[in-house]
Amino acid sequence: MGHLLLGKPVSDRIRAEVQAEIARLARQAPYPPGLAVILVGDDPASKIYVRNKQRACEKVGIRSMSHLLPSATDEKTLLDRIEQLNDDPYVHGILVQLPLPSPEHEATAIESITPLKDVDGFHPLNVAKLYEGRPYLVPSTPAGILELLATHRVPIADQRVVIVGASNIVGKPLALCLLHHNAVVTLCHKYTRDLASLTREADILITAVGKQKLITADMVKSGAIVIDVGISLVEGKAVGDVDFEPVARKAALVTPVPGGVGPLTIAMLLANTLKAYKTILGLELA
Repeated sequence: MGHLLLGKPVSDRIRAEVQAEIARLARQAPYPPGLAVILVGDDPASKIYVRNKQRACEKVGIRSMSHLLPSATDEKTLLDRIEQLNDDPYVHGILVQLPLPSPEHEATAIESITPLKDVDGFHPLNVAKLYEGRPYLVPSTPAGILELLATHRVPIADQRVVIVGASNIVGKPLALCLLHHNAVVTLCHKYTRDLASLTREADILITAVGKQKLITADMVKSGAIVIDVGISLVEGKAVGDVDFEPVARKAALVTPVPGGVGPLTIAMLLANTLKAYKTILGLELA
């Protein structure tokens, strides 16, 4: 059985570091960091995510502001709200909870957030900086995966990394991050032929699709490191993309679902909010 890569111990450390830094800065800053989360509609999963972010903020000393808008909110109203938050000196981070009820509004909404306050790291200017290898704020889930690997001293340079799932939120930014760490990266998507032939070559296999048992033991090289970002609900239970028990017997390290990458996503969001706060107020960056 492979060793478990648990996100909570790493998440707890990051949260403690953020909390300590906010407490230290309170002696020189006029007000605490502020994170504004915009939720359009009443999607139950999105409500849970927003509530979890709010609780995490409160625990470390970040002022959390939830802006709840009805499902029928038009694009102009949404953009006006974002503009108000862009101009608010007490707000240092802004995120729009995705998906929106009207997906066609997502790109415009993200682009309207001032890049300095874009704590999700999705604004085109921040994506460009990531592409160039000089990121301002890295999207939370890829940042969390990098932190997990670093904490466990997993080598990245010269390793063959296969990422299954090419989303703008996880797969693509993570591929860029790993390239900048000198990994040999293969990014797979729904049109990839013979996926198993690629995953079997991976020293590090990362999957972020949301499809139960997408990755089975015969698709994994013995001794590989397997990171499962996917999540779906099966009979009310959260499961990942990996057929966990058989894969865990074959892998050297594997993340469970839940309990693997999930805790790190919010922790890195808190870290991004702190960095944005320090940048906007001109405080020294650690």
